[in-house]
Amino acid sequence: MDSYYEGMVVRLKSRLSWVFCILGIIAMGIVSRVVHTGFALFDKYLGDALYAAMVYGVLRLLSRAAASAVCAMVVMTAIELFQLTMIPARMLSSKYLMTRICARLIGVKFSFLDLLAYGLGIGCIYLVDCSQRKGNEEAR
Repeated sequence: MDSYYEGMVVRLKSRLSWVFCILGIIAMGIVSRVVHTGFALFDKYLGDALYAAMVYGVLRLLSRAAASAVCAMVVMTAIELFQLTMIPARMLSSKYLMTRICARLIGVKFSFLDLLAYGLGIGCIYLVDCSQRKGNEEAR
């Protein structure tokens, strides 16, 4: 990589850089849920992909890239399958605000498209993570 671009690329080498990455993902996820464009890929599925990327980032603080990717997909699939129990849907009608917020965070309706969005989000952040490590090894 030439020296002009080296200063512009953020490397996810340290835990602190992963924390900032996670915070950035959260901010983008909130924006994707608040700003409505009428375009379903942005309004719905970008937030899902970012949610999954955030889970990958949190797990990446604890383990290696491949293990984080697999565990993140397992967690996201488990959450999506949990929606089939209808428990989150019943939580949504609770009189308690925190229970309703948790139901919204979990999601209340199972969708294969959500699983696809999760996979794409995890896949994208995994590829960025791996390409940065490969670039670091080539620079040495």
